[in-house]
Amino acid sequence: MTTIKKTTLPAKKASIAILTFDAGNLDAGFLTTDERDYIISQNNTHQLTSFSFNKINHWVFVKIMPAGKEGHLLLEACRKAGDEVQSEANKLQLPELTLVGAGANAAQLLAMAEGAALGNYHFNKYFKKETDKKNTLATLSIADEQVDDEQIQVLQQTVEAVSKARDLVNEPVNHLNATQLAQHFKAMAADAGIHAEVLTRKKIEALKMGGLLAVNAGSVDAPTFTILEYKPEQPRNEQPIVLVGKGVTYDTGGLNIKTGSYMNDMKSDMSGAATMAAAVCLAAKARLPLHLVALLPATDNRLNANAVVPGDIITMSDGTTVEITNTDAEGRLLLADALSYAGRYNPLLVIDAATLTGSAVRALGRYAMAAMQTKADEAMQQLTASGEQVYERVVTFPFWDEYGELMKSDIADLKNSGPAEAGMITAGKFLEKFTSYPYIHLDIAGVAFAEKRDSYRGLGGTGTGIRLLFHFLQHFDAGKVGCQPSTDHSR
Repeated sequence: MTTIKKTTLPAKKASIAILTFDAGNLDAGFLTTDERDYIISQNNTHQLTSFSFNKINHWVFVKIMPAGKEGHLLLEACRKAGDEVQSEANKLQLPELTLVGAGANAAQLLAMAEGAALGNYHFNKYFKKETDKKNTLATLSIADEQVDDEQIQVLQQTVEAVSKARDLVNEPVNHLNATQLAQHFKAMAADAGIHAEVLTRKKIEALKMGGLLAVNAGSVDAPTFTILEYKPEQPRNEQPIVLVGKGVTYDTGGLNIKTGSYMNDMKSDMSGAATMAAAVCLAAKARLPLHLVALLPATDNRLNANAVVPGDIITMSDGTTVEITNTDAEGRLLLADALSYAGRYNPLLVIDAATLTGSAVRALGRYAMAAMQTKADEAMQQLTASGEQVYERVVTFPFWDEYGELMKSDIADLKNSGPAEAGMITAGKFLEKFTSYPYIHLDIAGVAFAEKRDSYRGLGGTGTGIRLLFHFLQHFDAGKVGCQPSTDHSR
């Protein structure tokens, strides 16, 4: 885990990374005149923006930000510069790096530190010699008087939350079944000082959660339903915000089995649950004055003699009957029971996150998550604006009633899978049937897991969605839900 701290001007022999927008702003105290002149010449002549200097007992890295970028685009460029610097530092086996601005402000240096710390994540626990694969960079220091201790603390907490979620997503299912996942959630809650309760099979059966039980029917491992609750004294919201996350610890597709390489990364199908658990715990550690609840149903989806089959009809916890037309459309069954349960809290807003459909991947790739909403126009505007700021972008899709018509069954109230077209929207409309409150649905299938390294988002589990939700909740705390947050982070 990367430790982030504030420092004064770096020590004489400290390795430093300088963030600037103009080579002419570079401080002669860190570079010789010849080095500074070389940077200016190469930047002007060849538009080079990245430089490294071996000072014998330390290194100096220089990152020149591209011209023409402002606001959230500039902050993202700073994050990517931070990731590039941490990569260079690890190749050189440096243990510590100090970030310095030359014309860069505090927000931009914090973004650079965020990119460096998130990029420094590495899942290496299953190597025979774990230490051989460990990154050497352990400490990031920020040398800027405008950066305060609270900003450092929140950034540290954010990086830890994302890293924990990544750890869970990267765990193979033979080390992380539903019960083990629930134990991790309880440990996270204890660390954050919030309440946790795990409902096991008997309680789930008593609640008649037919969706969760149907998916679990093919598994040898029991399902779980974890509830996390953070309720500080005098929260700003009398009604809680409820976060719901899909926790399918492995998805074979069931009898509609996934083929070829489609099953390779299915350990990541619990990314939604990891995201929501981490988001609530992060909000608690940051002491946001909000009443928050996370609902986290979990099971694997496997084949067994008792597994649900196409043509089965199941009854959900609210009494809705569902015809199973595709056993690989299982995540919505878990979520539907959780969304029904969310109604018990009379929630102000419910947001779910799930690696739900291949349709979302085909539509948006790895660049954004798909979103739909009902009765939550203002919250959706705020969430979209938050997504721009942290560069975990959200694209809103229509939620017209016609899409819901496609989920009607001839022999039951609903069917769990619709036609091939508009699959991510029809999945959302299925879920909407189990809501009676302001609701936002996030399909994170394209962004939750990176098959190849994606800058500071890393390789494998990305933790995407945690920073988005935290920024959203921070601005809810400021009474800005439905308003555009400030975007004045440029020079």
